[in-house]
Amino acid sequence: MFPLLFGAGLVVLNLVTSARSQKTEPLIGSGDQLLFHGADRSDFAIMIPPAGTECFWQFAHQNGYFYFSYEVQRTLGMSHDRHVAATAHTPQGFLIDSSQNVRGQINFSTKETGFYQLCLKNQQNHFGSVQVYLNFGVFYEGPEMDHKQKNERKQLNDTLDAIEESTRKVQNNIFHMWRYYNFARMRKMADFFLLQSNYNYVNWWSTAQSLVIILSGILQLYFLKRLFNVPKTTDTKKPRC
Repeated sequence: MFPLLFGAGLVVLNLVTSARSQKTEPLIGSGDQLLFHGADRSDFAIMIPPAGTECFWQFAHQNGYFYFSYEVQRTLGMSHDRHVAATAHTPQGFLIDSSQNVRGQINFSTKETGFYQLCLKNQQNHFGSVQVYLNFGVFYEGPEMDHKQKNERKQLNDTLDAIEESTRKVQNNIFHMWRYYNFARMRKMADFFLLQSNYNYVNWWSTAQSLVIILSGILQLYFLKRLFNVPKTTDTKKPRC
């Protein structure tokens, strides 16, 4: 009886040990391991197919400021509706805000650390693609910018602290200037595609109208010439009275 109980105890001990040794992923809020989250800001253009959806994920720490702006630059295909739907979700999947327009912004404060989801839907165009320019990211103001490095710099003197504070302000100002520059670049590209589309439209219609005018002139000349066409008379073929 004793050997059976001893063997059962060894089996239970092995199961508990194997369960404890299984690999587990670190939590988002744990500070033991640093998560790879990429860049804090991104800007690029993307083509969304008809009735398609494109989603992106941006990592953000808690107590940050998240910004997301978009603008439809041009449309391709049979449909020319430039409206798209944009949504932003928390790392838990809850909807934060939505926007449906040719251009728009979604700005909010990050309440938790994780990957925030951004989605664009071309739901208005079922027969045309749209090119959308995106500009999104996250920035931090105040003590949160150090990312837990404040305790490591307690021994700095007042002069270095003042220099660090001034440098931080300059960096924030440069960052906001970069955002305004991206807004201007978005509008510039949208205006460029609009001018290019109008230019092609005017050229094609001018060519078509010129061909119609030339064809109508040739047809008018042909029918007028037939009106004054006098048939030749011979002894066997004479005009009737």
